[in-house]
Amino acid sequence: MMFGDKILKYKDELLADLNTLIGFESVANEKPEECQNAINFMLKRANDFGLTGEQVTDESMHIQLGSKGKLCGILSHLDVVPAGNNWSVLPYSLTEKDGRLYGRGIADDKGAALVTLYCLRALKEEGIDGVNTLRAIYGTSEECGMEDIDGYFEKMPVPDLSFTPDSDYGICYAEKGILQIEVSTKGNLATVLSQLHSGKAINAVPDIAYALLDSSNYDEQNLLELSKKTEGNFEFNSTIDGLMVISRGKAAHACEPHKGFNAAAALVELLAKAYTSTEIGTICDFIDIALGNETDGCSLGLKTHCSISGDLTVNLGYIHIEGNEARAAFDIRYPVSITGGSVYRQFRYAAKHNKLDVKVLNHEKPLYIEKDSELVKLLSGAYKAVTGEDPELYTTGGGTYARKLGGKGLAFGPAFKDDEVNMHNADESIDKEKFFTHAQICLEAMYRMYCGISDNEN
Repeated sequence: MMFGDKILKYKDELLADLNTLIGFESVANEKPEECQNAINFMLKRANDFGLTGEQVTDESMHIQLGSKGKLCGILSHLDVVPAGNNWSVLPYSLTEKDGRLYGRGIADDKGAALVTLYCLRALKEEGIDGVNTLRAIYGTSEECGMEDIDGYFEKMPVPDLSFTPDSDYGICYAEKGILQIEVSTKGNLATVLSQLHSGKAINAVPDIAYALLDSSNYDEQNLLELSKKTEGNFEFNSTIDGLMVISRGKAAHACEPHKGFNAAAALVELLAKAYTSTEIGTICDFIDIALGNETDGCSLGLKTHCSISGDLTVNLGYIHIEGNEARAAFDIRYPVSITGGSVYRQFRYAAKHNKLDVKVLNHEKPLYIEKDSELVKLLSGAYKAVTGEDPELYTTGGGTYARKLGGKGLAFGPAFKDDEVNMHNADESIDKEKFFTHAQICLEAMYRMYCGISDNEN
C-alpha cells in the first residue's frame, strides 16, 4: 500500500498557494515583516484546512495533527537568502517554464515547507487516525544562524523522531560542522582603497563586488593590463570619487563554494597584484595570502579530508570596507572527524600575522546518525515505496535544522541530485515532476510516522 499518491489531487491548489508564499520577500534580518507575512499565511491556510496552528516565537510556528504517542516533527523554513542578480524571471513569483518551477525558495525551502502543510491536510481529510502526533515546525531565520529553532525549542519539546526536507535525496546521515568567522580592523587602514563591498549572506558565494580607489590614470591602465592575466570578469569606471572596479562572479551555496566563482576573492586578488598591503589594507592582504581563490582552506592550513563527510571548505561570504568599517566573514564547513575548536585556533593563528580581530559569528557542531537507525529505515521505506529504489545514504556540507535535534532527526529531500536547482543562486528552480515526486515521498513518510509503521511491516 502507498499513501503518498493522495497528495496529487491538491496539485493546482498547492501551486497557487506556493505562488503566494514565494511572493513574500522573507529575507531574515532584512525584512522581518515579510517573514511574519509568511507565518501569517501558513497559519491562515492551516486554519482553512481545519488544522491546529500556533506561532510560538517571533521567528517560529508549528501546525499539528494528533495529540498522542510519539511526537514526530517535520522541520522546514520560510526565510530565504537575498535574490541576488542575473535572474531570467522574477525571483519573488512562481514561474513555470520548460517543465520547471522557478522562484526564490522553491527548492530552499518554501516549496518543501508548503508540501508539509498539504501532507497534514491530506492525512486529516482522508480520516487517518494515527497513533502518534505530527508537528510541522517552521522557522524564519534558518539562513542566518538558526536562532529561530533555538528559540522554538526553548519553549517546545524536541520531537522523538523527525526529518527536515531541506537538502537532497536520498538520506543525509551526517552534516559537516559549520564555523562562521568575522575578521575586522578598527577603521579602514588602506591608503589607496577607500571602499570595497561584496556579499549580503555569509552562506552564499558573492556574485558581484566593487572597489573604489583613490588612483591615477596610470593605475587604471595597470589594473586593466593585470585584469587580463587574472581570472574573473572586471569592469573599470572613472567617477568623481575615484576609480571604481567591478568584479562579477557566480553565486553558489557556501557548502559547495567550488560550484560558484567568488567575485570578492577575485577582486582582492586583482588589487593585490597592483598595490602593496599598505595601499589595500590588512584585511585584503590577509584574504590574498590566506585564501585567494581557494575553497579548500589550504593556505589557511585547514585543508582536511575524512572518509565519512569529505573535504573541509571555506567561503569568503562578505567583505565591507568603508570609513570606520572594515570587516570580512568566512563560512567554513569542516568534516565530522575534527572539532570546531581546532579549526578556529588554526584560523586565528593565520590571522595573527595581519593583526586582525577575530570573532565567531556562529558555530554549528557536526551531525552523525547511524545508518541502521529506526529513522533511516522508516524514511528508506517511504522513499522506496514511491520510487521503487533504495535511497542513497550520503553526507553534506549543508547545514539544516537536523543538527538541532540531538540525533533524533536528519535531512531528507526535497531535491534530487540529478536536478540542478541553483540553490542560493539566480534562477533557483526545481523540475515540476520531481517536485511532486518529493510531495509523494514526504506524504508517505509522514503517514508512516503518524501511524507508527516501520519498514519491515511493508
